[in-house]
Amino acid sequence: MNWVLLIIAGLFEVCFAACLGKTKESTGTETTYWYIGFLICLGISMYLLVKVTQALPIGTAYAVWTGIGAVGTVLVGILVFKEPATFWRLFFITTLIASIIGLKLVSN
Repeated sequence: MNWVLLIIAGLFEVCFAACLGKTKESTGTETTYWYIGFLICLGISMYLLVKVTQALPIGTAYAVWTGIGAVGTVLVGILVFKEPATFWRLFFITTLIASIIGLKLVSN
């Protein structure tokens, strides 16, 4: 169950990064809503990360959490914010995913 919570925490990290990206594209009251979304996602992500580190090694949990956030944020950047999907970006994202899977396989 802790691994599921860690994945959810990583997804909320992606959400708070996406909210920051959306604030650049918005104005007025809409910007405030995106900042509120950022704070909510940040709070949930951090709460879940703290919860899973009580059962999983902190180094592994943090690495997986940031890895999910990094991969997800790059994918959101490509799909939502129209950032370039170059060969090298995709190559290194793939190696990051392989590293996250590797950490899961070697952790208790």
